[in-house]
Order: sequence, then structure tokens, then C-alpha cells
Amino acid sequence: MNLATFILGALIATLYGAVFHLLRGGGLGHLLLYLFLAWLGFWAGHFIAAQFGWTFLSLGSIHLGLATIMALFLLLLGAWISPPERAE
Repeated sequence: MNLATFILGALIATLYGAVFHLLRGGGLGHLLLYLFLAWLGFWAGHFIAAQFGWTFLSLGSIHLGLATIMALFLLLLGAWISPPERAE
């Protein structure tokens, strides 16, 4: 994986986390959680697909299909587990 691939993947994962935060809401803590989970899921999905040779929706050398599925799975799991913010 070269630097351009890493930057493109990082931008896509960041976009997933930011859009999820925009739709779900929350403060800065939730934004950081969603960005972290999107990155973790995206790269885990990419490397799992690369390890097994799966080519579902590839974008260059990025295995976008499984990376997207894993990122969304971790975002939904994180939103389900994280406590809601208290209104004071």
C-alpha cells in the first residue's frame, strides 16, 4: 500500500465517521469515538479482504466493499454501546 492509497482510505473512513456523527448527533466525545471506530473498521475490513483475496467493490488497491461494511458495523455497534449524552 502506498501513501496515496492510505490517504484516500483515511479520507473515506473519516467521511464515514463524520457523516455518522452528523446523522446521529452528540458532542465532541462522540465525534472522536465515531472517527476512531470508522478508521478501525475501515482498515480492519480492508486488511481482512486483502488477506483472503476478496475483491468486493475495490477502488484501486483499496478493498472498499468489506471496508465499508466493517466500518458501518463498528459505527452502529459503538452508537449502540455508547451512552447517550445527558441534557442538563
